[in-house]
Amino acid sequence: MRKHIFNAGPCKLSDATLENTSKAVLDLNGIGQSIMEVSHRSKDFQAVIDDAVDLFKELLKIPEGYSVLFLGGGASTQFAMIPYNFLNKKGVYLDTGTWSTKAIKEAQIWGDEKVEVIASSKDKNFMYIPKGYTVPADADYFHITTNNTIKGTEIREDYTSPVPFLADMSSDIMSRPVDVAKYDMIYGGCQKNLGPAGVTFVIIKDELLNKVVDRPIPTMLKYKTQVDKGSMFNTPPCINIFAVRETLKWVKSLGGVEEMDKRAQQKADLLYGAMDNSKMFKGTVAKEDRSRMNICFVMNDEYKEKETEFISFAAQKNIIGIKGHRSVGGFRASCYNAVTLEDVQALVDAMNEFEKLNA
Repeated sequence: MRKHIFNAGPCKLSDATLENTSKAVLDLNGIGQSIMEVSHRSKDFQAVIDDAVDLFKELLKIPEGYSVLFLGGGASTQFAMIPYNFLNKKGVYLDTGTWSTKAIKEAQIWGDEKVEVIASSKDKNFMYIPKGYTVPADADYFHITTNNTIKGTEIREDYTSPVPFLADMSSDIMSRPVDVAKYDMIYGGCQKNLGPAGVTFVIIKDELLNKVVDRPIPTMLKYKTQVDKGSMFNTPPCINIFAVRETLKWVKSLGGVEEMDKRAQQKADLLYGAMDNSKMFKGTVAKEDRSRMNICFVMNDEYKEKETEFISFAAQKNIIGIKGHRSVGGFRASCYNAVTLEDVQALVDAMNEFEKLNA
């Protein structure tokens, strides 16, 4: 029986992605080779990566003048590549949680004086999105993390920035329409909403390559290297890119990011509604900043000792991956695109049943 999977990453994948990728592991399009064996220089794999790039551009309506890359190293490598390529005088960051903090730390390698944290929600354990700040016009770039997988907050507005605007969208990419033209670069690990761990997407404005700092940069860490070689300066993660392509095909077949947006709201409304009407469970973040992808909640103080018991209770009903991050505690239900409304309903039913038995 397929479980109700709420893992924060690697994510639940669509049945179509799993089925088609498993077939390609045995034989890619009847060519007598596995996707794990095929040469990345062959026309067979070139067709896969070209298709993945085209689907990315189509689904997000990416305008002309942008390149789409599929790289290794995860978003964490991008944290380092960004300042390596673009930090000259000052990089500006919005600090909204663990992953933005890690990005800031990588930039600070170049000197604390070169990094400005323009606003932070650290004062309340990152349980809200900062507002009311001004981005300085003399910055090299402005960086945000749109969805915070650990703390459960999300930015769903496409900001306007006076300087190059960069966003880590690891965990909410393809969950809503995005005005890509407002960004100079969007990137993220694919393992939270697109495919298996091991591949990272980068959407980069070609003009941004003209702003690379004049310093020695290792070849693999140069964005121009990757753009010029179409993500294949070295051997890319072929099977992972194939799985991402299958996910993108699945998203398109259902109606694109507009349909994903609708489904994300339905799932969030269902789960947040259940906790808001519960005597036992409660949300952890400011309501106006709640994530639709990573829904974090805890038990009210009088029931705290039953949190571990509820995780076991849910597991008996084939619900897995709901334990909260250690820095937050409680529970986290990651409702990525492949998580169905039925999965969320199963969790809500378990919450209601557990409350009736214990409250």
